[in-house]
Amino acid sequence: MKSVAYIERQNPPLRVYAFLFLAFLYVPVLFLPLFSINDSIYVSFPLKAFTTKWYVQMLDSEPMHAALLNSLRVGIATAVFATILGVFGAKAVTRYRIPGRKPVVFTIMLPLVIPGIILGVALLILVSRLGIQLSLYTVTLGHVLISVPFSMATLMARFEGFDKSMEEAAADLGDNAWWTFWRVTFPIVFPGILASLLLCFTISFDEFIMAFFLSGTDPTLPIYMWGQLRFPQKLPSVLALGSVILVVSFIVVFLSQWLRGRGAPEKIHEGR
Repeated sequence: MKSVAYIERQNPPLRVYAFLFLAFLYVPVLFLPLFSINDSIYVSFPLKAFTTKWYVQMLDSEPMHAALLNSLRVGIATAVFATILGVFGAKAVTRYRIPGRKPVVFTIMLPLVIPGIILGVALLILVSRLGIQLSLYTVTLGHVLISVPFSMATLMARFEGFDKSMEEAAADLGDNAWWTFWRVTFPIVFPGILASLLLCFTISFDEFIMAFFLSGTDPTLPIYMWGQLRFPQKLPSVLALGSVILVVSFIVVFLSQWLRGRGAPEKIHEGR
């Protein structure tokens, strides 16, 4: 069978398509840092002059600090709860014979394909009917819902990637299910758990639609940025903030994927 690299070398149109697709996605985003250092409130060419005052203005904004703190709280809580649920779910579907396994996994993965606005409206109706006041807790609930599928997708590959006989050997030596998990399973799947935490945090930190429907008087950072777009004089500082978020998100996602690939299943088998 021909390798993927060989096929790519023999298919220049595919490489051109991939390049154009990536350019279409990411070239517009690169204008954020470009205009964030332009000494003008207008997003237009030619650029007026180089300046960093918009970053200073961004850092001096108290509402931005409060929104950032809200996003950090929601993001950390979402990452922890979604990863815990992802660990339980991934272990259940990969280690046990569950009746209707495929429908169960399909149901868990549904938030990946259902439009966010549909989920947002549905959760808003649900919490309103239950008499729950909109707050950061309801935002966290929505973010956990859309983050669990990403967590499970990351962790299922980890749970399927090592030999079950290692868990069986620990059980034969007298460990119960709890200690077997902590002494054998957890160290092996830990890179996937860490990758899930970083990925879920990034998803929550950048998410707008759920926060728009479910937030109360305490806005998250995306909601704060959206509110600032109504004022033209605030646009440059929003661009500066967006540039910072872009860089940080790229680093976190890159680190998440690196951790996900570290100690891949084939390497685990080679080490036996």
